[in-house]
Amino acid sequence: MPINPEAWLRGPIAGVPNPLQPVAHALIQAREEARDTLRQFPPALLWARPAGVASVGFHLQHMAGVIDRLFTYARGESLSREQQAELVREDHESAASVDDLLHALDAQVDRALDQLRATPPHTLTDARAVGRRQLPSTVQGLLFHAAEHVQRHAGQLLVTARVLRGGSRHKEA
Repeated sequence: MPINPEAWLRGPIAGVPNPLQPVAHALIQAREEARDTLRQFPPALLWARPAGVASVGFHLQHMAGVIDRLFTYARGESLSREQQAELVREDHESAASVDDLLHALDAQVDRALDQLRATPPHTLTDARAVGRRQLPSTVQGLLFHAAEHVQRHAGQLLVTARVLRGGSRHKEA
């Protein structure tokens, strides 16, 4: 069975400026790993917190939320009231299923890829303010932080899901 190489080894993402290819690859990789890991994931385990760590459901909600918020700041916009409310809800169990949360992540990654395609490289060093305190960043800083932050949570999701499954490696064909 051929193994699909990681996203960064499959070549450039169409339309994404070269300096932003690593961001696109990281987001695509995180999405694929989440989907692969959670194939046939038991719904009863979605909000379980083994040893007190964050649940799989939290990581899925947070990954989509981080992309939404950091890409909003990268556009030079402030968070809407809905985004602020969503940030508060992210840390709580929801009625959403694994599939619902994966679809939300898919949609957010697709929106992020569209934004990356529309980001002119000459704007990457443009200043951007983050949060209520208006902390300094740049377009590039926000986009790269979104990618690395999502990757960090994808890794935590993978480990938590494996622990919840009893350590078994999940690779169904």
